[in-house]
Amino acid sequence: MNVNQLRILMELQALQGFNSSKQTNTSNPLFQELLAGLVSESPSSSYQVTEGLGAVASQEPYISALQTDTLTAAALPPLKLTKFAETSKSDFDDLIQKASDLFNVPVNLIKSVIKQESNFNPNAVSHAGASGLMQLMPDTAKGLGVENIFDPAENIFAGVKYLRQMMDRYGDNIELALAAYNAGPGNVDKYGGVPPFRETLNYIKKVTSSFMA
Repeated sequence: MNVNQLRILMELQALQGFNSSKQTNTSNPLFQELLAGLVSESPSSSYQVTEGLGAVASQEPYISALQTDTLTAAALPPLKLTKFAETSKSDFDDLIQKASDLFNVPVNLIKSVIKQESNFNPNAVSHAGASGLMQLMPDTAKGLGVENIFDPAENIFAGVKYLRQMMDRYGDNIELALAAYNAGPGNVDKYGGVPPFRETLNYIKKVTSSFMA
């Protein structure tokens, strides 16, 4: 772990202080996992969520496996559903930049995904139950260590972490990573590329158009 990564984590810890006066961020599973992953610098230190976050993927099991000996999605504490006051999209710039630095995902790609997923509404909930800025499914969010799915910091860092996992899986191919984010890597593998789902095709087109603009 380098000094810059440690600084980002410490700043994230401070930023999340408003979440609850009764909860310290060092007790947050997502924060602990990010710190442990950076300290060990080992792929096995991260939980690997294997399903997508979009409405297509929500029709499948959300998590096929968590790479841990003792912890399962069912054993994780229930998500908090505390919504946050309305904010402007510029309020999330610092969190997006920190997530970008930590996971090496372009800032504009993160913003494009958030724009398509929730239009920067931290309280957004889809018909399928995906919630928050990056529209995490509840079980997916738990698997990524999220406690409050509507907390902008937790939602962004978990969503970007998952997007980074998909980029790693598909050799930094953004189209395939976005297809997996929306429809699940199982469908990407099944079809040997972008699945022929109208929602997924439109999703990729809109996100990439915004990203390249």
